[in-house]
Amino acid sequence: MSLYDDVTAFLGEWGPFQRLIFFLLSASIIPNGFTGLSSVFLTAIPEHRCRVPDTVNLSSAWRNHSIPLETKDGRQVPQKCRRYRLAAIANFSALGLEPGVDVDLEQLEQENCLDGWEYSKDVFLSTIVTEWDLVCKDNWKGPFTTSLFYVGVLLGSFFSGQLSDRFIPESPRWLISQGRIKEAEVIIRRAAKINGIVAPSTIFDPDELQDSDSKTPQSHHIYDLIRTRNIRILTIMSIILWLTISVGYFGLSLDTPNLHGNIYMNSFLLAAVEVPAYVLAWLLLQHVSRRYSMAGALFLGGSVLLLMQLVPSDLLFLSTTLVMVGKFGITSAYSMVYVYTAELYPTVVRNMGVGVSSTAARLGSILSPYFVYLGTYNRFLPYVIMGSLTILTAIITLFFPESSGASLPDQIDQMQKVKKIKRRQTKNHKRMLKDGKESPTVQKSTTS
Repeated sequence: MSLYDDVTAFLGEWGPFQRLIFFLLSASIIPNGFTGLSSVFLTAIPEHRCRVPDTVNLSSAWRNHSIPLETKDGRQVPQKCRRYRLAAIANFSALGLEPGVDVDLEQLEQENCLDGWEYSKDVFLSTIVTEWDLVCKDNWKGPFTTSLFYVGVLLGSFFSGQLSDRFIPESPRWLISQGRIKEAEVIIRRAAKINGIVAPSTIFDPDELQDSDSKTPQSHHIYDLIRTRNIRILTIMSIILWLTISVGYFGLSLDTPNLHGNIYMNSFLLAAVEVPAYVLAWLLLQHVSRRYSMAGALFLGGSVLLLMQLVPSDLLFLSTTLVMVGKFGITSAYSMVYVYTAELYPTVVRNMGVGVSSTAARLGSILSPYFVYLGTYNRFLPYVIMGSLTILTAIITLFFPESSGASLPDQIDQMQKVKKIKRRQTKNHKRMLKDGKESPTVQKSTTS
């Protein structure tokens, strides 16, 4: 609404009122920061093995060999979910036979962890997994519990948002689009007072507002996000974009315990890398188009994740560095997508559009533990899937409209069109129709 921008220009761009609103909006997110990634530690899975009760009469040699070995990452480690049948090894121990000398361990019968598990306390003294024994046949419950945690975060976000909205005034731009001119003027005059600016006696000219159809109130609902073909495609693309970014962001964060090195140091580095990521996002939003900024950040994050499987197993530091770079790219995209989505949707449904997209992101955080869980089958499988999805989303981002430097749309029919494959005429490919008119054969290309 160019009229609105022109009329409210006297307020300035970054006065005390704007800073206050920014602070209140940011304050509503702070509670999520305390809990959002605490599941990295609360739901961590320590090293574990089957418990062998002290009441079983075993020699020290047989107790040390009561757990079968398996090959993992090129080295022999104790199995997590199997043990040798205690009755058999207790009998061999009573007979004085030595494991591996008198008895071939590979031929021994095995059984499940019938007496529970022993958990390493080198890193974690207690987690949800150790308290509830969410391992082996119940190891799917670990990701499920983490998903429930993020469902709680979703609900907490809703309530914290409702609480902060009590102190944040309604958007004057939205009020005007609904014909509530007087309410919008009250807020703008209050903003002028806070900024120490004298507001003009008449802020909005009723005649001009009537000419721009701003005075006609219209009721809008959630189904308006799919009412026209253009906004429907935009909504679907936004849902995919937000969901994929969230899966990558939280998937990499939750995978921290599986990285080489100290989990606390890795968590600190994954958090610290977000600071330059936000700075980069701010610079890109200032000087580069939205589409290319988003696509570039996503390509960076996705590419390095795909490179993970090519790194030799002994270059652990390089693997960790690539994860950090991947988190850097995805975090930059995550911070820019809020601005980009808000600029694409018109004022009348902007809140609903961003809300639906943000809900898709919460769905992504709920699904992310299962992507991390795939690492139990193949260490690089989560990176391959998340990297592929991120690059696919980067390609989709190139088809979004460009909002940099454009006026914010107020009505649905003022929205920019989603980019599409354009059919353009070429000189070398033409054919004549029966009526004598020329119809060019088509060549596909993306519009910029």
